[in-house]
Amino acid sequence: MEKQEFKIAIDAPREKVWNILWTDDSYRAWTAPFTEGSHAITDWKKGSKVLFLDSKGMGMVSKIDETIPNEYMSFEHLGYVKDGVEDVTSDEVKSFAGAHENYTLKDLDGRTELIVDMDMNDQYKDYFIQTFPKALAKVKELAELA
Repeated sequence: MEKQEFKIAIDAPREKVWNILWTDDSYRAWTAPFTEGSHAITDWKKGSKVLFLDSKGMGMVSKIDETIPNEYMSFEHLGYVKDGVEDVTSDEVKSFAGAHENYTLKDLDGRTELIVDMDMNDQYKDYFIQTFPKALAKVKELAELA
């Protein structure tokens, strides 16, 4: 797996950016570029399971490895959800299980720098390189609204 990094500077405090990232309504808005109906089912606490799902209930099962409010969130991807069934053991899942997706918020001259780094395999690399900048632009748009 290869690590990719995406960054964006946002003219808003870290607390506001954090809330945009992890509050249900705004989470659904900024993740829409990935897939229609994108949402997460979790309590956003360290050690908790996360289901990252689309409008059909398909997606990924992950866990929260670490969370430091207004600063850092790390997910470990464990498998897929297909037709409401979690798969954490198939050969397909083993090709990416253990991959991490990390969100870091840093102060940057009165603004917030949002850095996302993630492990990815070649199968999804082009998709994320094209889609993640669109999603981060939506985070920026939402956070900079008055």
